[in-house]
Amino acid sequence: MMLKEVLKGLDFEWLRGKNAEIGDIAIDSRKAKFDSLFICLKGLRSDGHTFISKAVDSGVRCVLVEEDIGSYPEGITVVRTPNTRKALAVAASNFYKNPWESFNLIGVTGTKGKTTTTYLLETIIRELNHRTGVIGTLGAKIAGQKLDIHFETSTTPDPVELQQIFSAMKDDRVNDVIMEVSSQALAFEKLEGVKFNIGIFTNLTQDHLDFHLNMENYKLAKAKLFAQCKLGAANVDSEAGVYMATHFPCPFITFSIDKPSDLKAENIKYMTSGVEFTVKINGDEALFFIPMKGRFSVYNALGVIAASLHMSIPLETIQRGLNATNGVPGRLQSVPNSIGASVIVDYAHSPDSLVNIINAVREFTQGRLIVLFGCGGDRDRTKRPIMGKIAGELADYCIITSDNPRSESPDDIMAMIEEGIQDTNCQYETVEDRREAILRGVEMLEDGDGLIIAGKGHEDYQIIGDQSLHFDDVEVALEALKLYGKN
Repeated sequence: MMLKEVLKGLDFEWLRGKNAEIGDIAIDSRKAKFDSLFICLKGLRSDGHTFISKAVDSGVRCVLVEEDIGSYPEGITVVRTPNTRKALAVAASNFYKNPWESFNLIGVTGTKGKTTTTYLLETIIRELNHRTGVIGTLGAKIAGQKLDIHFETSTTPDPVELQQIFSAMKDDRVNDVIMEVSSQALAFEKLEGVKFNIGIFTNLTQDHLDFHLNMENYKLAKAKLFAQCKLGAANVDSEAGVYMATHFPCPFITFSIDKPSDLKAENIKYMTSGVEFTVKINGDEALFFIPMKGRFSVYNALGVIAASLHMSIPLETIQRGLNATNGVPGRLQSVPNSIGASVIVDYAHSPDSLVNIINAVREFTQGRLIVLFGCGGDRDRTKRPIMGKIAGELADYCIITSDNPRSESPDDIMAMIEEGIQDTNCQYETVEDRREAILRGVEMLEDGDGLIIAGKGHEDYQIIGDQSLHFDDVEVALEALKLYGKN
């Protein structure tokens, strides 16, 4: 594809050189090659403009810049655009011939519930015998089969990766794609130019403030999705959901448990097998059941019902799909054992998600509830004492441990968590080694007790320093249950 075609729809000016054939798009000079368009991004830690010479040494002959640095290697084409982050997204979409235009694209944003929402909606849509695609925290899959693609980022792929995935889904004749859309991806304009048929907003609670700095910035980043949607669905029990539903021109279906909305869950029954609730739809009361526990599961189901109604999916199909849903890896995932205890692995890693998982497990725990958790290093420090206080107020016993400490000292992170838990009357202990902490939690279990292993969920790694080491909470829990004869 010629450079002019790759840059279609962007404001740009030629600084030097001429139009050229482009066979690849690169933002990492180490991965660039002779026919790459090297796009210079200004990042949080580095500036792509300083790597132009290295890219040219790799064979690059075309460079897209945001800042005219004045001096360039000989024999290359240099084009300037006001915003290379935005340009990267548009150029990647152009290069892969806008594959997202070939299917029904649904985006899900919010602090929590994104992954579960994508899985629930996928189950319903597959009841229609449609080919589905899912993109998010657990990777990318087509028709239930995981693609062998590793994201550089954990939730929403970078623009080139994303368009590659979209292209694979187009080639596989996928009808509907449901994807998680992170606030960072929206803030970095990774989805510029992509149009969604439906956007779903789940909720907004404290998280990622190391990046966004405050909740207002966080909300506004999430809100960007709905400027790119034809239709919307929003949880209006969240004030941020009210904002979404009232500040964008796309028609919304609102949902709630507490406040008035288009879809308000009523007659909620929490059972050991899941949750049952009713919703009035077109004046008639409809009964729904989802085999997942907790109040947050009702919210996830409501968002999915709203999106399904936007898609004119028959009510019976929605009910059947929700009822047939299997659990999502690392989300309220139960680990089997022989002693009548509840061992739960969950991705909860923010204050509100920790409240929700503890309350959900408390509903079906007859004995003592033990909560094992930590906080990530190089991330929002303000939430650490908050999560300590939450766990101390809601649990019967806490084990504070490591959760991806990265470059920080695990002891320092645990000390900040302790600041919050010391304000409560809860007994606790600190065990830096996460494996030893899980062994300790399982050792304490008796019949009827509950153990929540929170923070990592589906993750199969632990980041310590600059190393990513294999670690799986479910694997270690099974190992511990076997060790103590409780498997």
